[in-house]
Amino acid sequence: MKIIKGIVIKYPQENINTDLIVPARYLVNSDPQYLAKHCMEDFDSEFRQIKNELQATILVAGSNFGCGSSREQAPIALKASGIELIIAPSFARIFFRNAINIGLPILQFPDLKALNMGDKLDVDLEQGFIRNLSSNQSYSFTRFPAFLQKIIKLKGLVNFAKEEIANSGMKS
Repeated sequence: MKIIKGIVIKYPQENINTDLIVPARYLVNSDPQYLAKHCMEDFDSEFRQIKNELQATILVAGSNFGCGSSREQAPIALKASGIELIIAPSFARIFFRNAINIGLPILQFPDLKALNMGDKLDVDLEQGFIRNLSSNQSYSFTRFPAFLQKIIKLKGLVNFAKEEIANSGMKS
């Protein structure tokens, strides 16, 4: 699995819910790029501008990120907006699964004070290692089990299932 390199956009508030990530009024259109245009706008109307100015691809968020309704459009909107990794102390369980299922890497890391807006990070999901290039500090985290790492590496559950079927000799 490759190392994810990126710049941090940080929202340390707890309980950022799926209604704030992608408001329900935009769910009439399932196009990922459409959802990306409205990603986080009810939480921070300047999210897209800040993310683009920083060229941020790593979202650092507070505990219980993605709580609320079970809409899979929330991780889809984040991924389509250019977020390549989400780091938080904890995730709502349904958001956790939805992110993994679409191949959006997430990781649980409790020390939000170690990661700041604009920091440059190298993150190795396979080895469980964060290197903060801005502070010259390194941190470890608990890695996902191999099967979850494989789902992320294959960019989602559908591709994982296709590979499993192909490797089993069954026809899809």
